[in-house]
Amino acid sequence: MPALEAYKRELDYSYAPGLFPSLEAMTKRPELMRRLLVSSRGQDSEGVKKLIALAEEKHIRVEIADKALSRISGKDNCFAAAVFEKRPLPLDGACDHIVLHHISDQGNLGTILRTALGFGYHDIAIIRPAADVYDPKVVRASMGALFSLRVSEYGDFSAYWQEFAPHAAYPFMLDGSVQMDDAAKDASHPCALIFGNEGSGLPPEFQQVGQPVRIPSSDEVDSLNLAIAAAIGMYAFRKR
Repeated sequence: MPALEAYKRELDYSYAPGLFPSLEAMTKRPELMRRLLVSSRGQDSEGVKKLIALAEEKHIRVEIADKALSRISGKDNCFAAAVFEKRPLPLDGACDHIVLHHISDQGNLGTILRTALGFGYHDIAIIRPAADVYDPKVVRASMGALFSLRVSEYGDFSAYWQEFAPHAAYPFMLDGSVQMDDAAKDASHPCALIFGNEGSGLPPEFQQVGQPVRIPSSDEVDSLNLAIAAAIGMYAFRKR
């Protein structure tokens, strides 16, 4: 087997570090799995034993790889990591979408993926430039939610919109013309909830895309954390 490299975007594989992300990877997308790396110090733990048994059942190679795990996770207490092939899935045109425009923070991206899955959204469009959805830090922050989602990347918003213009678009903007609850109450299906960069938000031209909405909040803060704003928006539109 070829030696594993430190993760970089150009590789055709990545890592799911941690017991639960590895379990999600092997359970939800076993066809992507290349290897399971385990720590010599964790072989007696129930979690690692469960992973090894699952890997053997699915004919996935298991390796003791203490140094690789430390390098991948940046920690000394990572007991397992699944090595998986990077393979995007096309979005479902009949389902609601979460569109992330130029999101840059890996932790935010992973948290949004997990939140989306929690609220029943399975289709995520990422507009580049953006954080790498396959980066091990994102995979871990998502707690393996990535393997239950359809995620596609686009070079710009127009490329996404050409494919999914029939979706009702709801850009989340500080100066959105309609309050979120009012928009969610009358929302059309399928819809695209669009969220912008952590610092700059969505550019002004999104005022001309669909129905811009705003999350009501006090004037004591200028904005909400992106992952929190996305969670509020997803919940409001899902409960309709």
